[in-house]
Amino acid sequence: MRILEQIRMSILMLFRRRSQAARLDEELQFHLDQQMKENIARGMTPLQARSAAMRSFGNPTLLRDQARSHWIWNGMEKLLRDLRYGARTLARSPGFTVVSILVLVLGIGATTSLFTIVRAVLLKPLPFADPDKLVMIYEHFREATSGDGFNVVAAGDFREWRQQTHGFQDMAAYRNYGFNLTGEHSELPEVVQAGAGSWNLLSVLGVQPALGRAFMPEEDQPEANHVAMLSWSLFQRRFSGDASVLGKQIHLDSTPYTIVGVLPAWFVYPDAHIQVWVPYAQTFPPDIYDMHDTHQSYVIARLRPDVSAAAAIKEVSAVQYRLHLANASKAVAEDAVIRPMIDDVVQNVKTPLIVLLCSVGCMLLIACLNVSNLLVARAAARRKEVAVRGALGGSRLTLIREQMTESLLICFVGGALGVLLSLLATSWLAGHWQALPRAESIHVDGTVLAFSIGLVFVTALLAGLVPAISSTGEGVLAALQESSRSIGGSASRAMLRKTMLTAEIALTVVLLVSAGLLFKSFLHLRTADLGCITDRVLTVQYGLPDKQYDTREKVLAFHQSLLERVRRLPGVRAAALVSTPPGGGYEGDRIFTIPEHPSSSFSLQNDALNRTADPQYFTVMQIPLIRGRFFTDHERLMNDRFIIISRKFEEQFFAGDNPIGRHVRVNWGGKLDNYEIIGVVGDTLYDVTEPVKATMYFPILSGIPTETGSAAIVARSTGDPVALSIPIQQQVAALDPALPVYDVLTMQQILGKSTASQSFSATLLVAFATLSLVLAGVGLYGVLSYLVTQRVVEIGIRIALGAQRGEVLRLVLLDGLRPVFIGLAIGLAGGAVAGILIRSILYGTSAFDPVVLIAMVGCLLLTAVLACILPAIRASRIEPIQALRTE
Repeated sequence: MRILEQIRMSILMLFRRRSQAARLDEELQFHLDQQMKENIARGMTPLQARSAAMRSFGNPTLLRDQARSHWIWNGMEKLLRDLRYGARTLARSPGFTVVSILVLVLGIGATTSLFTIVRAVLLKPLPFADPDKLVMIYEHFREATSGDGFNVVAAGDFREWRQQTHGFQDMAAYRNYGFNLTGEHSELPEVVQAGAGSWNLLSVLGVQPALGRAFMPEEDQPEANHVAMLSWSLFQRRFSGDASVLGKQIHLDSTPYTIVGVLPAWFVYPDAHIQVWVPYAQTFPPDIYDMHDTHQSYVIARLRPDVSAAAAIKEVSAVQYRLHLANASKAVAEDAVIRPMIDDVVQNVKTPLIVLLCSVGCMLLIACLNVSNLLVARAAARRKEVAVRGALGGSRLTLIREQMTESLLICFVGGALGVLLSLLATSWLAGHWQALPRAESIHVDGTVLAFSIGLVFVTALLAGLVPAISSTGEGVLAALQESSRSIGGSASRAMLRKTMLTAEIALTVVLLVSAGLLFKSFLHLRTADLGCITDRVLTVQYGLPDKQYDTREKVLAFHQSLLERVRRLPGVRAAALVSTPPGGGYEGDRIFTIPEHPSSSFSLQNDALNRTADPQYFTVMQIPLIRGRFFTDHERLMNDRFIIISRKFEEQFFAGDNPIGRHVRVNWGGKLDNYEIIGVVGDTLYDVTEPVKATMYFPILSGIPTETGSAAIVARSTGDPVALSIPIQQQVAALDPALPVYDVLTMQQILGKSTASQSFSATLLVAFATLSLVLAGVGLYGVLSYLVTQRVVEIGIRIALGAQRGEVLRLVLLDGLRPVFIGLAIGLAGGAVAGILIRSILYGTSAFDPVVLIAMVGCLLLTAVLACILPAIRASRIEPIQALRTE
C-alpha cells in the first residue's frame, strides 16, 4: 500500500504541480500567521508581530525553495524553466538563431544521410540465414602479378571441392549469364540478365522461393530438362504477378524453360538486374563442365559451426593444389582463398563510402565550430546580463546549464529539420548512385533515429560547452565594472574564437584537398583516351541464340545482311562489327602459348583479352595499324586461322621481335588451335579505370556460333548518332523479329557509364567541400567583424594619433589572415595524410598532386581575403571622435 501511495504522490507531483505549490504557499503562510497571532497575544503591535515572526520564521522564499528542492520531478521542472528561458532568449535574436539552425541542418542532415547508407551497405548483416557463416571462395594463382588475387573458379574445381572437402556445411556456385526472352503474345522480345545457380544455392543462403520451389538435384545437369525461376521484378513486370505462371513455359534463346518458382521481392543477390535464374550445369557444354581451366564461376560456402575459416580453406587449398599438379599443362590455380561474403558484396564501394562519411563528419565539425563561434560572440554581447544573474545568486553551474539549454534548443531544431533533409537526401542518393550494392535495404529506421538523437546531443555539447564555460568564468562579475572603452576584457574570447577558426580552416583544407584529388581523378577518367574515336559513334549490341543460329553459315549470313542494311541507312558514314566495343567491359580472356617461344605449360602470364571483329572495324573506329594488315573478306568461315594483336600484346610477349607471321596457340575449351599473326594495332581500353591489357582479335566472319554470335554494331554518323538508334533496331527486327537488342549507347555514353560511380562520389565530396568552404568564409567574416566591433575604441585612438587608414586596413587584414595561415599549414599536413588514405581510388593522380594543392590553397586564400576585406574596410572608415564618444 505504501508503494501505491508513493506512486500516487509521484503522479500528483507531475501533473498537479501548480496546485501542490499553492498548497505549500498556503502552509507557509499559515505558520507565519500563527506566529504573528502568538506575538500579538504577547502584547506586540501587528507590525512588531510580523517583523518578529519573519525573524524567527526565516525567509519564506528561501524556505519555499528548500522545500521544493526535495520534491520529485524537480530536475524536469528546472529543465522546462531553462527551455522556456532559452526559447525567449533565442526569439530576441532571430538572425543568430536562423543562421545557427541552418548551419546545423546541413551538417546533421548530411551526416545522418551518409550514416543511413553506410549502415545499410557496410554494417547491416546480409539478409540471409546466419550471414556471418557465409564466405566466398576463389582460386589464387601464385604467379599472378596483377589483379587482387581473387580469381573466379572453374566449374570442375567447384565440383571437386564440394565432393572432397568437409570443412563447410555445403558449397554452391553461380555464374552470370544472359538470354533473349521472347514474347509469348504481344510482348516485345528483350535481353534479360540471368544467374545460373547450382541446385543448392538457395539452401546454402537460407532462402525460400516466394512461390513454387527451388531447383532439384536432377535438374542441375548439362542435359537435364530446362527449368527457370523468375525474379520478383520480372514476375510483376512481365506476368503481372499472376501465380498461375508456375508450370508454364518461357522461351530463353528460343529454348522453352518451365517456370518452377518465383524468388522473394527482397532477393536481389548478387545483382538487382538479374531477372531470371536457371540451373548452373545447363549453361555449360558437357565437355567444359568438368574442366579445371575455364574460370567463370563464383562459389559460396557456409562454414560449419565447429570449424574455423582458416581450417576450412586450408582443406580446399590442399585439394586445389592436387588439381594443379594433375593439370600441369593447363591454367589451373595452385591455391584457394576466402573472404567474407559481405566484403565481397561491398568491395567496390567500401572506400568511397568511408571517405564520404568522413567528409560529412568534417563538415559537421566545421558547422559545430561555426555555431560555437557565434555563441562566443553572443556570450560576449551578454556579459553584463550574465554578470547580473550571477550577482543575484545564480551559481556558475546554473548559468552554464542555461546557456547549454540554448545550444540544445538550436541543435534540436536543426536536428529535426536535418532528419527531414536526410530523408530526401537518402532517397535521392540511393536512387542516383549507380551500381550501389544493397540499395534496396537503405531506409531510415529506429537505429538511424537513435543515431540522429545522439548526434543532436553531441553537437549541442561540442557547440555549446566551450562558450558556456568561457562566458561564466571567475571574472564574470568584472563585466559590471567595464565600460565600453575597455579593450582588454575580451582578449581571451578573441583568442578562443581565433583558435576555433584555425581548427575550422584546417578541416576545410583537408576536405578541399581530398575533393580536389578525387575531382581531378574523375576528370582524368572522363577524358581518358580509349584508343579509338568516340565522337558520333553509336553501338548496338545483340546476341544470336545458339539453337536458332547453329551453323557458321547462318551466323555469317545474319552479320553480313545486317551490316549491308546499316551501311545503306541515311546518316551512316561507316559501320562495322565487334564483339565488345572499347570501354564496354572485360568480355573474356584466353590462355595461349606461342609455338615459336616453347613453354612447358599454359602460363598464367600468357593470357589476353579476346575480341572478334570484321575487316572494317579498325578503320571505322580509327584504331591505327602499326604493322602488318587488317582482316580481309577472305578470312571467313573455315579460313579463320588469323589474328590481329594489340601493341601491348606485342610489347609483352614479343619484346624486340617482329610478331608478323608468328603464331599463337589458343585453348578453346580443351581444343588447341593455331592462329597466324597478320597485324598489330593500337591499344584500346576495356575499362577506363583499368590499365591497358593485351588483346587478341579474331575474325567475326568465321561465324562460329558459340564464339561470334554476340556482337555489337558500331556505326559512325554524319550527325547526332542517337538518331540512328531506331533505324538500326528496325533493321535488326526486319531480319529477325524475335531478336532483341540491348545497350544502345553512344561511345560518349559508354565512357560516362564506366565513370558514373567515380563521378558521383567526386561530385558529392566537392559539394561537401564547397559547403565547408562557405562555412569557413562565413566564420572568418563573423570573427573579424566581432574583433573590429570590440576594437572600435582602440582603432579610433590609433587614427586620432596619426595612423593612416591604409595601415588600419592592413592591420585588420593581417589579424584576420593569421589564423588562416596557421590553419592552412595544419590542413595541408592533414590533406597529405588524407591523400595517402584515398590513394586506392585515385586514377592517374598523385596523392601529393601539386596542381591540386596550389588550386585548393588559392581557393581558400581567395575566400579568406573576400571574408576579411569588408570588416577591414569598415574598420579603416571609423571616425575617431565618434569612436571615442562611444560609452
